[in-house]
Amino acid sequence: MYRILGGTRRRQTPLGGGRGFRSEAALDAIRCFVERGRETGGLNVALYNYPSFSGAYAALFASLFHAKLHLPFLPLPFSSVHPFKVEDFKLADVRTCYLLDFIGPKDFSFELSQFIPCVIAFDHRQSTITRISKMREKLSSNVDLQVDTTRSSARATFDYFSTKLLVNGGSQRLLNTEDLERVTFLLRYLEDSDLCQWKLPDIKYFNAGIKDLRAKLNCIVNPHLFYQLLEIDTSALIAKGRSILISRQNEAGTLVKNAFKIRLGRGLYGECLAVRSDGNSNLSHEISLELSRRSSAAGLRPIGAAVFMQRGIIKVCLRSFDNTADTSEIAKVYGGGGKPSSSSFTLRMDEYNLWTANVPES
Repeated sequence: MYRILGGTRRRQTPLGGGRGFRSEAALDAIRCFVERGRETGGLNVALYNYPSFSGAYAALFASLFHAKLHLPFLPLPFSSVHPFKVEDFKLADVRTCYLLDFIGPKDFSFELSQFIPCVIAFDHRQSTITRISKMREKLSSNVDLQVDTTRSSARATFDYFSTKLLVNGGSQRLLNTEDLERVTFLLRYLEDSDLCQWKLPDIKYFNAGIKDLRAKLNCIVNPHLFYQLLEIDTSALIAKGRSILISRQNEAGTLVKNAFKIRLGRGLYGECLAVRSDGNSNLSHEISLELSRRSSAAGLRPIGAAVFMQRGIIKVCLRSFDNTADTSEIAKVYGGGGKPSSSSFTLRMDEYNLWTANVPES
């Protein structure tokens, strides 16, 4: 079927890094569970979208549910970089497979359902609805695709397992009062970001503060991940993100003092301000956005360009604060892409030189 809708606490430790994906460690984890599955009448496996915080928190909630009911459970990070194969689970005697914050690539969920009695997926993306419409003929009664574009996958999974625990575990709750308050607050910010609503105060600081943790959400190489997720404090992330963005803006402000004019597309798309940001490509967004404001103030196109060398080729990042300027129009001509307000592409050095030739100093 498919539906489309509008333990013991350990001492906190730093989130660990590394990548497991479909590694020997991950495959060993599956193999180790085979015998246990035979003893208990089947395993419960959760594949969570990596590196997604919604996916990781959804896996946390699934883990808490199964731990409270003493059911065998194996969470695994699923990455498109090196994804699991359907065959990896054929001998594991899996009873239920949860796909958290995604429905899997291509026909993955359908292929799993051919030998797994119950496949349940949670997703919130509009694009997934389009995919499901093309899969209807293949979907069987043991596939439950829960796609809710009004809630993040993390919140939907939390609600699902909370309700299921009440039904199966009496008065038990997934989270105690203290954890519930902290995690609920964080889920609001994750959802605001996942659904691209951007309504909550300081959401940009939250996203900046959480960004560097995203690549560390691998429970195979970081076995304490779920305990750590319970301890993450939203206010601390916002404070961290504010500090990061202010620092980046200050650095960018220093670099834009060296701005010069360039002729976009040899002048076909007008002129704007640019900066060579070699060695500071991580600041391209802040640099080019500030330049777009300065370009507009100088009577040029409201576009800013951060230019740097990348593997021997010139890369140009364009940003605009003004919705009347479509930077992607320029990028697509040169084999790049992006959005109207943000795009990038590469240029040969001889072409770039034509953009800067005969342009008066700003």
